[in-house]
Order: sequence, then C-alpha cells, then structure tokens
Amino acid sequence: MEGIIAIWQRDIIKFFRDRPRMVGSFSMPILFLVVFGIGMGGSMESLVSAGTNAQNFNYTEFIFPGIVSMTLLMTSIFSSLSIIQDRDFGYMREILVSPVSRVNIAIGKMLGSASVALLQGVMMFVLLPVLGIGIDLVSFFQVLPVMFLMACAFSSLGLLVASLLNSMQGFQLVVNIFVMPMIFLSGALFPLNNMPGWVNFLVTLNPVTYGVDLMKHIMIDVESLNAAVREEMGLNLTFFGQPVTITGELFFLLGFTAVLILLATLSFRRANS
Repeated sequence: MEGIIAIWQRDIIKFFRDRPRMVGSFSMPILFLVVFGIGMGGSMESLVSAGTNAQNFNYTEFIFPGIVSMTLLMTSIFSSLSIIQDRDFGYMREILVSPVSRVNIAIGKMLGSASVALLQGVMMFVLLPVLGIGIDLVSFFQVLPVMFLMACAFSSLGLLVASLLNSMQGFQLVVNIFVMPMIFLSGALFPLNNMPGWVNFLVTLNPVTYGVDLMKHIMIDVESLNAAVREEMGLNLTFFGQPVTITGELFFLLGFTAVLILLATLSFRRANS
C-alpha cells in the first residue's frame, strides 16, 4: 500500500511543479468550448428553438459536461506517457527492483494519472461564472465520483497502451487514433441524432458516451427540459434500442473501468517481468 501511495504522490507533485503543463492542458478544452459553445452556440440555439419551440435553451450549458469529459479523457491518457518517460530515463528500472509489486506500481500510476485528470476537470468549473452557467453544490459533489470513475477508466486505457509501446512518438500516434473519435462519437460536443447505422453502433460501444450522458443528467436539469428538446439534443440515450438509465450507465462505467484496470495491470506486469 505504501508503494501505491508513494507513486501516486510523485505524480501529484510533478503535476503541481510543472506549471506550463497545467496551463497548456486547458488549451484544447477551452478552444473547443470557444468554437462550439460560443462560436456555434447561437446557431445551435436558433435551430433547437425553431425545431422544438423551446425558449432559453443554453447550448454552452449542454456541451460543458462534454468539455469536462474531454479534459478527463485527454489528461488521463496522456498522463500515462510518463511511464515511457520513466522507462527511458531509468526511473522505472529503480522502481522495478524495489520490493513493490508490479501490480501495485501499475495501480499507483493509474491512480496518479486519474487524480491529475480529476484535478484538471475540477479546475474547468472555474469557468462557469464566465460562461453564465450555474451548478448547485449537491450536483457538483454528485458529479465528482463519476468524474473520478471516468478518469480511472481512461488512465487504465493509457496505461495499457503505454505498457505495449516503447516510444513516446508511437504512444502519441496510437493514443490520438483513440482520443479524437471517442470524443466526437460521444455526444460531448453535438447531438448524435440521425446518424448512419454503423456510426450509431460505434456510439453505442463508446464508453465516453455513457460518461458524458451521465454527467449531463447530473449537471443539467434534464427532466425539466421539453421532451422535444431532449430528443433533439440526444438526451434519450439507448443501448441497442433499449432506453438507458442512470443506474445502467453507472454499472457500465464500473464494469468498463474494472476490466481496463485488470487488463492494464496484467499487461504492465507482463511487459516489465
């Protein structure tokens, strides 16, 4: 247990000491927030109002949970790049010859990456007053466990990829193949209605879809929205034709996270045996 805490603590300290990384990690989410939320917000709100006769629909509020999810995804996965860096600089060799087991090393790295991602996701909430969006404390504290669960799943995915690759260039290339499709096929930035069948199939299999939808139901008062708005904005999520409940999404994320943690720790142990 001490080994897990020590590795987790090292990643947290590295995060706070690397200020350019702290600032730079917000660039992509803020860019998407500006382009989609502010730039396209007026057009989307007009389209939704014309199609549903809804008033005071806030498109920025709709995509904000998706922007936070994108922050979690990108930070979690790219934080796992430190495994390859530690391997190149010899730090990983020192850990591997210590009494700490390979499984505990993998769990410590996963928790470190997940904690860093959670911190950056929480920092995004500082923008809420600027965007004119409000969230009550109950909803805020309800969404935190979901954010941490998502961060653990994505960190495990990054750990799994990092344990299979030997170069930082290869890691970044492979990860980008996963990250951008997972973001765009999750409903994070725009509703995924009336898509071709094969796209709907990918959306259904995408774990980010359920994390984003779960965060939207917690942060947005979905039940108070017009039924036509919920349908128009893709808030009536289905799993192969069956309606998805919040409990079902939570269990899906729990199962997905558990499987990824298991695969990541086994792969890490095998790669460093």
